[in-house]
Amino acid sequence: MTLSRRTLLASAASALAVATAPSFAQDNFPNKPIRIVVPFSAGGIVDSIARAIGDKLSARYGQAVIVENKAGAGGAIGTDLVAKSAPDGYTLLLVSPGYAVIPSLQKNVTWNPVRDFRSVAGIGVVPNVIVVHPSVEANTLPELIALAKKRSAPVTYGTAGIGTSNHLAGELLAQEAGIKLTHVPYKGQPDALNDLLAGRVDMMPLTAALAMQHVKAGKLRPLAVTTAKRASAAPELPTVAEAAQLPNYNVGTWFGLVAPAKVPEPVMRKLSADVAAVLAMPDMKAKFDTLGMEFAPQSGAEFDALVSAEFTRWSRVIKQAGIEPQ
Repeated sequence: MTLSRRTLLASAASALAVATAPSFAQDNFPNKPIRIVVPFSAGGIVDSIARAIGDKLSARYGQAVIVENKAGAGGAIGTDLVAKSAPDGYTLLLVSPGYAVIPSLQKNVTWNPVRDFRSVAGIGVVPNVIVVHPSVEANTLPELIALAKKRSAPVTYGTAGIGTSNHLAGELLAQEAGIKLTHVPYKGQPDALNDLLAGRVDMMPLTAALAMQHVKAGKLRPLAVTTAKRASAAPELPTVAEAAQLPNYNVGTWFGLVAPAKVPEPVMRKLSADVAAVLAMPDMKAKFDTLGMEFAPQSGAEFDALVSAEFTRWSRVIKQAGIEPQ
């Protein structure tokens, strides 16, 4: 065979390999177990969502989909692990609002949610309800805002910790309404709730399903929902935007599934399509309803846009609040 003929055949073979590589990669993915990293301890809502999706994907793929809990530093440790993992689609991350907030709160974080990740899908949002202890002299959100402006003692609000959705909901309310609220951070939502029920703090933006349990028992008074839309768990409650005429106010605990930024496009397309198919199953909505979620699946591109907007917004809010990175 002449050199030119060999060269032509080699070139043709190379072109064929390039033309068929994406299809081959997509058709053969996955051929080993996938892991979904949860950057928090087992048993919480992020963990529950990851396991529900993992079970369905495992059945669809005939491969194990393992949920791995890597808790610590408010979610930064697990997120860092995925950011540094091989970008092959076999390591995914279940994210919540801290994903867009942590880089503005922690000095040593090297990853960026916009630069270092790509979204597979958005899943939904859990609204918070602003609730007060019955001793607080406010039956509506405008009354609470007026109270904060005139009362000599500060209005206090409890949260599950710095950078949580409870904290951000309270801080944004203070900024948008032009009032002073005193943040009281706890090690977790249960501790904050206990002090709210005891009247040791005045107010808390609390997840809707849990808030309404205590409202029905007469232990807390609801004022408004923090998300842009009313919550199905409490449709009679106005949103903060409605109640206090604050159109820019919108805070919720959102969830999504992401991957390292350099995962090949064919693998991302397959993951996105398969997760979308899983989320469309009727029993998944029923599962997420029990978690108090407003189920609203999004494409990867839609969730990327949400994350980018949240990252920009909370960076500004944190800077304006004078919260120094730790």
